[in-house]
Amino acid sequence: MRRLTALLALLVVFVLIVGAVFLATWEIPAPTKTVEKPISSERLRQ
Repeated sequence: MRRLTALLALLVVFVLIVGAVFLATWEIPAPTKTVEKPISSERLRQ
């Protein structure tokens, strides 16, 4: 039983490391959609 627990713990650590490396090297594309939001003139006055 102790060996199975150690194997599972090692597997979890390996998956976490692989996931962290994947997220660190993944080049997420920048958004390409243009956003236009009207701003009322009341918000522009200060």
